Amino acid sequence: MSQTTTPAAVPMCDLATQYKAIQSDVEAAVLRVLSSGQVIMGPEVTGLEAEVAAYCHAKHGVGCSSGTDAILLALYALDVGPGDEVIIPPFTFFATVGCVVRTGATPVFADIDPRSYNIDPEQVAAKVTPKTKAIMPVHLYGQCADMKPLWDISAKHCVPIVEDAAQAIGAEYHGKRVGTLGGMAALSFYPSKNLGTYGDAGLTTTDNPEWAAKMKAIRNHGSEVKYFHKYVGYNARIDAIHAAILRVKLTHLDKWAGQRQAAAARYDELISARGLDGFIQRPEVLPGMKHVFNQYVIRVPADSRDALMAHFKANQVACDIYYPLPLHMQECLKFLGHHEGDFPESEAAAKGLLALPMYPDLTAAIQERVVDTLESFVKQHDRKSKAA
Repeated sequence: MSQTTTPAAVPMCDLATQYKAIQSDVEAAVLRVLSSGQVIMGPEVTGLEAEVAAYCHAKHGVGCSSGTDAILLALYALDVGPGDEVIIPPFTFFATVGCVVRTGATPVFADIDPRSYNIDPEQVAAKVTPKTKAIMPVHLYGQCADMKPLWDISAKHCVPIVEDAAQAIGAEYHGKRVGTLGGMAALSFYPSKNLGTYGDAGLTTTDNPEWAAKMKAIRNHGSEVKYFHKYVGYNARIDAIHAAILRVKLTHLDKWAGQRQAAAARYDELISARGLDGFIQRPEVLPGMKHVFNQYVIRVPADSRDALMAHFKANQVACDIYYPLPLHMQECLKFLGHHEGDFPESEAAAKGLLALPMYPDLTAAIQERVVDTLESFVKQHDRKSKAA
């Protein structure tokens, strides 16, 4: 009597497989830190800062405790505070807006381009006021925002750009790499990011030495000299163990980005070959962009997405929504006075987008299974539509 085996669940991100490939180097780096006794700041941190800055073609890197703190440090370096405004998209992770609110400034939302899901420069231009202290585009899912018109707006109004590049290290805009597309850039090293550690960490890049020095002080309780405090800072230091791990992983980053791009191309081919393009809108890589695919996000009819998610769950294939509720509709931001309908492109994206499994070690066989699951749902959907 034959037995059927239940196939293993497909995860959104497989960190265990990646770890096995680099285990000896990672463990050696951790042991190097432990044996040194230098676990707060020190040479591992300065080494990581220099290496990531060089990778991004920036002059300075300031390591910190998370991608969120990387944004905060950038805003604090610009003296953003009460009475100021910062222009951001309403369709992104909460940290983008949370950091603005924490400074005491007012977040001003500019809607997104429905092709890339990044901030629409025309919307930005309409939102600049004398109170605007910064413009903060988010390079969502691993593709750069359209920077040229944002540069023009920045120059016209003398307003600096801070890149929220949490999902996009290694991405490029017409040959220019993330990390130098604005005055500062905030990177996240959360585990699922293209360059991730085993915990929280982040880094801010800049070419401005004064901003770099200020951020280094602010992350260490505002101190440039021990026990003497120039600013009212806070504890946002990066741990030396995380820095050492990231230095190992940085050497693999371009290879992993290439694997993500190859996986995205396979998804494109499989979805197209199965005739699913009528139901599924695949990610669009805009001209001049190097997309590093932190996520592979499809768009489906909004009235079908919940059923599709349930179908994936029933077949033990992971999927996720980035992000189900735009920032202007979040409960804690009601004080801003926004309502449903204010930012229609962001609201439509929140209702129709779905992220498929994406990580460097994603195999063609697993992708076949993901697309098989998609195809079976679409066929069911078509049968029900014809029956109706």
